Amino acid sequence: MTKAIKLLTALPQRQRERLMELAKEVSFPEDTRIFEAGGTADRFWVIRSGAVNLDQQVTSTQRVTVATLGAGDMLGWSWLFPPYEWDFGAVAFSQVRAYEFDGAAVLGLCVEDPLLGLSLVRTVAEVLAHRLEMTRSKLMDQYTMRRRGGL
Repeated sequence: MTKAIKLLTALPQRQRERLMELAKEVSFPEDTRIFEAGGTADRFWVIRSGAVNLDQQVTSTQRVTVATLGAGDMLGWSWLFPPYEWDFGAVAFSQVRAYEFDGAAVLGLCVEDPLLGLSLVRTVAEVLAHRLEMTRSKLMDQYTMRRRGGL
């Protein structure tokens, strides 16, 4: 399994400093829905403290948590890819403090600084690969439990 990648520590110092010039400090109270699958994705966050559950609506009344993110984790990648809609939902599991980044401003910075853009896209790709493996593992666990009659 790939290891969890922390966006801000993965970027070289100069690129991290440039990105952080765009950061805005935000907070979300516990149980706040940060975004919903299908909504417009125009920003992302790096969690400073607290926890966020990524979820997927599987029926009209049931959501499944596919990942729990914590300090240092990047929340949201859909701002980077058309059609710029969230693939999952996200809810604050506890009080969350985060750095928020406007997607358009970050993309503008990437055009200005192609090395930063390349580093950012590579890091996001690593985050995606790790999350895909985590989701696959969680789904396999649920499938195995169902086959055994555990769900």
